[in-house]
Amino acid sequence: MKVLFISSWFPNKLEPTNGNFVQRHAEAAALYNEVEILHTIGDFNQKEIFVFDEKIINGLKTLIIYYKNSKNPLRNFIRRMKAYKMGFAKMQKPDLVHANVLHNNILFAVYLKKKFKIPFVITEHWTAYQENASDAHGALWRFFAKFIANQSSAVLPVSQNLKKGLLALGVKQPINVISNVINTEVFKLNVNEQKNSIFTFLHVSSLVERKNPDKIIRTAKRLHDKGYQFQLSIGGNDPKNIQTQINELSASSYISTFGLLTLEGVAKKMQESHALVLFSENETQGCVLVEANACGIPVISSNVGGVPEFVNEKSGILVKKDDEEDLYRAMEDVLLQKVKFESAENLHNEIKEKYSPKIIGDSFSKVYQKILDR
Repeated sequence: MKVLFISSWFPNKLEPTNGNFVQRHAEAAALYNEVEILHTIGDFNQKEIFVFDEKIINGLKTLIIYYKNSKNPLRNFIRRMKAYKMGFAKMQKPDLVHANVLHNNILFAVYLKKKFKIPFVITEHWTAYQENASDAHGALWRFFAKFIANQSSAVLPVSQNLKKGLLALGVKQPINVISNVINTEVFKLNVNEQKNSIFTFLHVSSLVERKNPDKIIRTAKRLHDKGYQFQLSIGGNDPKNIQTQINELSASSYISTFGLLTLEGVAKKMQESHALVLFSENETQGCVLVEANACGIPVISSNVGGVPEFVNEKSGILVKKDDEEDLYRAMEDVLLQKVKFESAENLHNEIKEKYSPKIIGDSFSKVYQKILDR
């Protein structure tokens, strides 16, 4: 089948990691289908109205069109839709559109359905659509999100928790949960067992406030003051702010930072570490948790959103949201080896059986085929 991926979020020169999970979904779908990718994004700094950037990325034709952004939201929306139309003219006509993240970009999928009778599905990743999420966009936007979702042929959230939120939104179309994909050829066991010589906790994220890196650092400080010997490696984006905190705590001897990494770089960090820590305010799934398990290491995570669907007593420890005392106890228990987890081999194999590109790509293909057979 010919499938066109569009998304409200996708990696680009302005935001290199934004929506990288969408890119991995497209690559998984491409194992069984002819997939192309079209994305548009505004750039305040460019002089031209439209700039075309077409590349072959991991074997997939990927066209990103940058439009000149302005302070006028309506003008930006018009340029975005025009960019999509110009980009669509350069792609093969798809049998189906796979849209990602319910935002106004996805109105282009509705347009293609109305004009060309091309059906579309939507994969949803956004915490904004969780059942108990704050209504960040207001009632009007949720009205349009509900309208777009009900124009689709199916909605494919990445977790059961997100499915509940979409049902609460009023989505009436079929909803099938299909997880984020984990590349188990990249996130794999460290066969050479080249772990860091001292027990190492790892935190990988965008380091934004809701990921609570500051609270993880404070907890690490408490553990160190208790006399525990360990390292905390923390990063994933510009670490300038957390480095300031680390310096203020005089903690640089046992807490190190790193910046933006490739997927291979993230996997290497995981393979060298002993446990991953995620203490987010919310997560739809928490890809990094599943990636860590694929590398054979257990995880500690706040019990939020879709996380408990992917973390159990065999693969990690769930702690109470915002409860630093609970986080402290969990990190201490892992350090003291008071908790027994599945072997590294079993952790990896379970992820491979559920979330590998072949498994997720096949799940998408079955949905596509069912829609096209109607």
